[in-house]
Amino acid sequence: MGESTVSQVPINKIRRRWKVISHDYILRKFIRSLFIVWAAITATFVLIHMMPSNPIELYVNQLVMQQGITYEEAKDQAATLFSIDLKKPMSLQYIEFLQKVIKGDFGTSVLSPGTPVADIIKEYLPWTVFSIGTGLLISFTLGILLGMLAAYRRDTVVDQLLTLYASIFSAVPNYLVAIIILVLFGVQWGVMPIAKLRGVLSPGVKPALSWVFVKDALFHGSFPIIVIVLTWTASWLLIMRSSTWSTLEEDYVNVARAKGLTDGRIMTAYVGRNATLPLFARFALAIGLIVGGSVLIEQITQYRGVGYTLLQAVNRRDYSLMQGIFLILTFSVIFANFFADLLYGWIDPRIKVGNNK
Repeated sequence: MGESTVSQVPINKIRRRWKVISHDYILRKFIRSLFIVWAAITATFVLIHMMPSNPIELYVNQLVMQQGITYEEAKDQAATLFSIDLKKPMSLQYIEFLQKVIKGDFGTSVLSPGTPVADIIKEYLPWTVFSIGTGLLISFTLGILLGMLAAYRRDTVVDQLLTLYASIFSAVPNYLVAIIILVLFGVQWGVMPIAKLRGVLSPGVKPALSWVFVKDALFHGSFPIIVIVLTWTASWLLIMRSSTWSTLEEDYVNVARAKGLTDGRIMTAYVGRNATLPLFARFALAIGLIVGGSVLIEQITQYRGVGYTLLQAVNRRDYSLMQGIFLILTFSVIFANFFADLLYGWIDPRIKVGNNK
């Protein structure tokens, strides 16, 4: 009897801890995010090593043909570049790969020997975050305001014009919008200085806490910002318009009006907070997709952000750099969704309660 009681103690502890985890909204979402990160890293490792003609083998064969070295020498060079000892068992390679990725070590660039992939990402990622991030913030704010305006001016000329704009620009891919703007304003009408927009900074301008640097960075990032604002504002507008319509029909809004509250008070305290809830998940996902969404836009204007760098890595078969950027993209999407879950729980506490039942 005593042995049975003792054996049940650890089980009871495990059950209590699992109950705490299952009822803790934030902890549960965080653990799920960590699991998805692990799965993404594992999938990357498997794809690189298990697929026929994987990047490592292709690079080894390329070294043998171009440099005339032995297969073993080429394999050693590839192992150094990809931060993997190919002579070790696959399980040990996986553990080392996992440890290095956790530390931010993605190996070195294939086409820039000796240059860590992490350093290349650190150099170009901030420019993409600056341009695309600025565009997303501006578009999100405009989308909310214009969406509420369209909903409050339902079936008026204002609503029809805003809906027409949103319907067109939300249906057209952002890279196509970028091409149209470039052709019309840059080539046909000549009002956009295409040549001067290339790159992230003008020659001679260096990053510093000065107005010259800020102005120049905004000038070079203006094209991606404009494209993102035009396309994403349309999406936010349509979602906010529909959500505001639904919220305006709720009983608590009618009660607020019956109490004599002003439209401004109802809009901010009642309608706005609840109507914006569907936008946060999409906004968080958009943040996570900054890298992927910037590839073609940056390529069109030669804006040297991480999206431009990714496309160059794909074209030049720089597998280490591709792998590092893909992992960063995956991590950003996963943690952006985690952030969206936290925002959902903060804005609407009913979500936490509903998930705990």
